[in-house]
Amino acid sequence: MADKPTRQRPQCDLRSAADFILSGGIGGVPTETVYGLAADATNGEAVKKIFAAKGRPFIDPLIVHVCSFEMAESVARFSDKAKRLAEKFWPGPLTMVLPRKEIIGDIVTAGMDTVAVRMPSHPIMRRLIELSGRPIAAPSANPFGYVSPTRAEHVREQLGEKIDFVLDGGECSCGVESTIIGMVSVPPKLLRPGPICAQDLESALGEEIDKSPKKNEAHPQAPGMMKTHYSPKSRLALFDSPSEIPQSFGGQIIFFKRPDLPLKNHYWLSESGDVREAARNLFVLLRALDKISKGALFYCQRVPNIGIGIAVNDRLSRAETKLDK
Repeated sequence: MADKPTRQRPQCDLRSAADFILSGGIGGVPTETVYGLAADATNGEAVKKIFAAKGRPFIDPLIVHVCSFEMAESVARFSDKAKRLAEKFWPGPLTMVLPRKEIIGDIVTAGMDTVAVRMPSHPIMRRLIELSGRPIAAPSANPFGYVSPTRAEHVREQLGEKIDFVLDGGECSCGVESTIIGMVSVPPKLLRPGPICAQDLESALGEEIDKSPKKNEAHPQAPGMMKTHYSPKSRLALFDSPSEIPQSFGGQIIFFKRPDLPLKNHYWLSESGDVREAARNLFVLLRALDKISKGALFYCQRVPNIGIGIAVNDRLSRAETKLDK
């Protein structure tokens, strides 16, 4: 039986998108990290639509996006250390978990007294927040647990029938979700690796941070902390060296760097072995190979565990299918 065609939302202008947000609608929006599914963070009924569209459990908190520090202070309480990080890394791919203010409801924070806040750098997202005048809750715009979207077409393909609009801001420049740091403990905790590495955070803070905090999947402190996440529907296995792949394997293989003599079933995250390029291409390739593999096993090589490569390997580890040995 042929797949049912998906109704795809047409391109939307910013003013119309802002009107949708103000009227309690939801839509796909670009950021520098991945595309988000946006709603007015102060409107509980609108935020419920995010959870419904994604199939996201209510225990998983959302990130609230702002366009100014004044707006950020309206939703969260900032310590001097948090202000220091904001001055250094905002706008940009850093999310801070901070004590929340009353304007943000339980549905956004999963009932916790903290809220995750970020000031994105993508001009379209920033302008949408400005036009709406509202802080915007926006988890990744994909079905819960699946590979995050880095192009507008990804959002239309999977959520086109469930949302009000899609803003096309081109391909995301980072390609993986923001770094999340918890600022309500001593020392601060790295809750999710991302484009801003732990060493840069420590340099800005002038102290070491907890880079391996204990995680509770029943009550995650921040988004993206589930053991299984960012996953294709096909089975995915990871490798460090090509020698780990069975010689009889004839399926699709993603390498970190372009092989010297690539075969038809070979793909690569970077032409030259650049971890930032690998991050930008990660979710695009996982989506493409998921479609090609059609449920069958495919392989992906881990990248060097440095800089944003730590975030890439984190996403791969959560996407991996645990194979029987």
